Amino acid sequence: MATDITDTVHAADAAAVMGLLPSRPRLLALGEPTHGAEALLELRNELFRQLVEQEGFRTVAIESDCLRGLAVDDYVTSGTGTLDDAVERGISHGWGEYAGNRELVRWMRAHNHGRPPSERVRFAGFDGPLEITHADSPRRPLTALHDFLATRVDADLLPCAADTLDGLLGDDDRWTDPAAMTDPSRSVGRSAEAGRLRLLADDLVALLDQQTPHLRTVSTPDDLDRAHLYGRTATGLLRYHHCMADTSPSRMRRLVAARDQMMAHNLLALADRGPALVHGHNAHFQRTMSAMRMGGAPVRWWSAGALVSARLGERYAFVATALGTLRHQGVDTPPPDTVEGRLYALPQTPCVIDAPRLATTLTTTPPRPRESPWFGYAPLDPAHLADHDALVFVRDGSRI
Repeated sequence: MATDITDTVHAADAAAVMGLLPSRPRLLALGEPTHGAEALLELRNELFRQLVEQEGFRTVAIESDCLRGLAVDDYVTSGTGTLDDAVERGISHGWGEYAGNRELVRWMRAHNHGRPPSERVRFAGFDGPLEITHADSPRRPLTALHDFLATRVDADLLPCAADTLDGLLGDDDRWTDPAAMTDPSRSVGRSAEAGRLRLLADDLVALLDQQTPHLRTVSTPDDLDRAHLYGRTATGLLRYHHCMADTSPSRMRRLVAARDQMMAHNLLALADRGPALVHGHNAHFQRTMSAMRMGGAPVRWWSAGALVSARLGERYAFVATALGTLRHQGVDTPPPDTVEGRLYALPQTPCVIDAPRLATTLTTTPPRPRESPWFGYAPLDPAHLADHDALVFVRDGSRI
């Protein structure tokens, strides 16, 4: 006989989450089914505070531009700039305007004040410098990596001079043209200049690796970490622009796969620093293959979470978030025969759910998939419930 669903329910705190994991993770991925719901951001902030204070976590990363995130990290670790400037410049997609993200940054700075570096918490973005309308020029990471190496290694080892990069890059508007997202012919990603830049970026990254013993003696760990960030971002952006110029039927599949690959590389770098809480959309953290329809055609690819899980095994944990209502977007009370509907009937919210045990519990009356009336909210797929290490349920996305 199946276990009652209430037997899978725990308090919504870090201790409950960690207690459900098979081992202590280097990366704890907390997913969300929609972006910007303040209740979910508030819960994330509280879980991170508990993970820092009780479990020794030292990093939080959000689904935001990895290069822009450096401004937030500078602010929370050393007080560089102001809170307003940090969230405006350091968080992409306009998400610095969310109160929950602003509060996260404020708390991190207050926590770090007066603490030694070993006890400070760090901030990172794990997305590439990408927007739904365009991708950034590779200028910033390429030139930053070149500048880093030029001041630390013999000049004759560099594959090119700085002005060579500048000439090949040209006007940044060529790279960020929004029309290129839907018209491959508008992309410069397969031009002769872009092809040369890809080779030079590869040479710069190779030089960074080859000179690691020396670079460790003449650089701070943070500076060396940032150089590696510039390297993987430059090569990732050039790969993404190359995919934008693709005219084959696989174009969109290549683009979404390239984005998640960039995310995965950033997450794996954070795992080396770990343990870290990473927060983004459920779809970027799932272990199963991702699928969606774009332009009327099905697109399938491996998410960042799937790629990271394949590398880290049990050192990667995925806790998905399920949502009951988001009424201002037309997401009303979930049908009772969905996973969200079963959880909505629970008296305790928010709560943490033993996802594999819940999946077993629901086998006698399998739930049907919930349908979303709004494109910005993605319900749980009940077929993959057992693939989550745990589940957080919040009844109403507008408040806890």
